Amino acid sequence: MDISVASAALLFLAGAAAGLVGYIAGLASLISYPALLALGLNPLAANATNTLAQVGASAGATLRAGRQVGQAGAARTLEQVVIAAIGGAAGGALLVTTGERAFEALAPWLILFASLLILAAPLLWRFTSGAGTQKTSGWVVYLMVLIPVCVYGGYFGAGSGVVFLAATLLLGSQEYRQTMLMKTVLLGVSNLTASMVFVFFAPIDWFAVLVMFAGQTVDGTLGPGVQRHGPNNLSRWLIAAGGVFLAWWVWHRG
Repeated sequence: MDISVASAALLFLAGAAAGLVGYIAGLASLISYPALLALGLNPLAANATNTLAQVGASAGATLRAGRQVGQAGAARTLEQVVIAAIGGAAGGALLVTTGERAFEALAPWLILFASLLILAAPLLWRFTSGAGTQKTSGWVVYLMVLIPVCVYGGYFGAGSGVVFLAATLLLGSQEYRQTMLMKTVLLGVSNLTASMVFVFFAPIDWFAVLVMFAGQTVDGTLGPGVQRHGPNNLSRWLIAAGGVFLAWWVWHRG
């Protein structure tokens, strides 16, 4: 990718917008991924670069959340973190081994899935909010829910924030605030281990990583205010509609 003032400005704005959308809806990649494609990166490189940029932006929140959820149950937290790490690494390895052609074919469908998730999120949250009272075996839920979610997060990641929240609601009886914190930890760990695979085995545009990371720090200031005062339903529909258009654009582009 060419390094220029215009490219840097686009990446910074895309990073800021992605951080804001990620804070509100958990769909940051629906903004940052197409920006990287527009600047000439191939789909695999864009996905790997995007994942790495998001890890840096979420590291602080992951560490803070990790300290708090660890106090609620260290053994169970450790189990879930290990699974998230393995799943994220597996998803990253799957991306690298299957290659660009397979990912390019799947990307529009993954984006469409992520876009529909944002519309289904309220239903998912209502459906899973009482799941923690069930006496379902933890390992059954791990095998059926957490591992596939972590692999998906490592492979692509768009919409994984919504999926991770639904998964963590299914995992236990923690209060909603603790569940949100646990979602942050598991998503951060999954992205981190996937990124470690990408650093060694996938093409990374480090200039884009640094500029987008700088842009994503803006969401820490703007995100809470927008979420507090913005119309959530309208935001979800606008983001979902944009994602559907993006899925069509990526499919048509390929």
